[in-house]
Amino acid sequence: MLRYLPFLLVLALWIYAFIDCLNTPEEQVRGLPKVVWVIIILLFGEVLVGPIAWLVAGKYRGPVPAGGSTPSEWHRNHRAEFVAPDDNPEFLKSLKEEAASSEDVKDEALLKDWEADLRRREEELRRRERGEDPKAD
Repeated sequence: MLRYLPFLLVLALWIYAFIDCLNTPEEQVRGLPKVVWVIIILLFGEVLVGPIAWLVAGKYRGPVPAGGSTPSEWHRNHRAEFVAPDDNPEFLKSLKEEAASSEDVKDEALLKDWEADLRRREEELRRRERGEDPKAD
């Protein structure tokens, strides 16, 4: 198993450098155009020259230029508060509404069944009073 470890490390570095290059904005790429860096990473990835060259010299790794905003900065300034479902009044209200509507449907179906059963029993009683056989149907 350990004999595959160097191969897996090379592959991981290769994939990391490739994805990092693809996700890097064009203005942060140094030296060569982005397309050339992708080709270098893919062609020389097995011998680690391409990925290491990209990581060392291909990308500007400093503070973000003025006027730009990285996703991490935006997320730091616009953090949403997590509210547990038990503490969220909107969620609890939606549950109550859903339960009420489903209970109404169940109650209506149950009521219709009871009414049908009541009509059937009343009809049986009328037939008995007239002397007819109630099981003649």
